[in-house]
Amino acid sequence: MSETLKIGPYEFQSRLLLGTGKFNDLGVQNRAVQASGAEVLTFAIRRLPIDNPEAPNFLETLDLKKFTLLPNTAGAYSVEEAVRIARLAKATGLCDMIKVEVIGDPRTLLPDPVGTLEATKILVEEGFIVLPYTSDDPILARKLQEAGAAAVMPGASPIGSGQGIINPNYLRFIIEEAKVPVIVDAGIGGPADAALAMELGADGVLLNTAVAGAEDPVLMAEAFKLAVEAGRKGFLAGRIPKKRYASASSPEIGMIE
Repeated sequence: MSETLKIGPYEFQSRLLLGTGKFNDLGVQNRAVQASGAEVLTFAIRRLPIDNPEAPNFLETLDLKKFTLLPNTAGAYSVEEAVRIARLAKATGLCDMIKVEVIGDPRTLLPDPVGTLEATKILVEEGFIVLPYTSDDPILARKLQEAGAAAVMPGASPIGSGQGIINPNYLRFIIEEAKVPVIVDAGIGGPADAALAMELGADGVLLNTAVAGAEDPVLMAEAFKLAVEAGRKGFLAGRIPKKRYASASSPEIGMIE
């Protein structure tokens, strides 16, 4: 099994992808990014001051040679809006990957499954490397792969909720039949959630609020780095099965009578 994360033509050592929103200041954000070990940084293309080059820009604080940027279509509530934002992202020349988000409900911020699938088809046709943010529906995840998605990104729970993985069984179903990387996205609250996702067999974890909203974002970023690494190693090592009853740790034969 490969120990690198491969998404389309890209290959990464780190399996932690980090969002760049909600940090109180750019200095903390920069240090958190470094502590996370993340190689892929995602950001809302709408947050970039494209029409005002003099405005503060987090991209200016980072050595972009060290990172692969993953623009996203956050804030899009329709296929047309998501596709327009993706084209705008591509026009900046930052990256040919795009994280597609088509939100279906303003209160829960859950993705619109139909719109996400349609936007994915359009952008794949246009040559984008598409990573759709989706629900934990295994059937939809399969259809997104069939549409050409380079990875699927099922949400653990609603964006920014910190509830962790609500439905591990559905996540298992997605992972079991996935032919592209599965990156758990949204709802991660603490390092244990990330470790669980990786133990279940996810290929990576993307998070933002859990780090940016922590009391010490830099320390939390390091904690997530270690959690993702630990969960991955736990998955590769093979967890013992759960049993209903106790099983003695010491051999029961050859003991002194």
